[in-house]
Amino acid sequence: MSGKGAPQLATIDGTNLNVAVVAAQWHETVMDGLVNGARRALEELGVTRHTLVRVPGSFELPVAARALASRGYDAVIALGVVIRGGTPHFDYVCQGVTQGLTQVSVDTGVPVGFGVLTCDTEEQALDRAGLPGSAEDKGHEAVSAAVATAAVLRALP
Repeated sequence: MSGKGAPQLATIDGTNLNVAVVAAQWHETVMDGLVNGARRALEELGVTRHTLVRVPGSFELPVAARALASRGYDAVIALGVVIRGGTPHFDYVCQGVTQGLTQVSVDTGVPVGFGVLTCDTEEQALDRAGLPGSAEDKGHEAVSAAVATAAVLRALP
């Protein structure tokens, strides 16, 4: 299971941060879980200034994340899910999304929380979506990582 070895993050204070969440719409049940996990994390971390933007699919996440990062957000969280099918489409989408989101973060200096599930089956996605009975909550984790990184960047000398 991928959740093993997760770090225990120090107390994160997101009260003065402005955070954007961009979420895909494919696989509604999984996406609802990821978005709700992200909302829970924002609340727990004290982030009161946040925006949610929806895009059609995971492939559209990088361009929306780039637009949000250039509008002054302290962190952007990208949420999506890609489930393997019988064609190489899965590989192309996953590679494009991963490289695109990495480029956004490096080019803009804005942390991008990677909450994109890349799963072989729908069951694996559901188990990571933060739903009742899920083993993991990747929406929550993506927000926690991005907000923690934004806090570190703010504190740099």
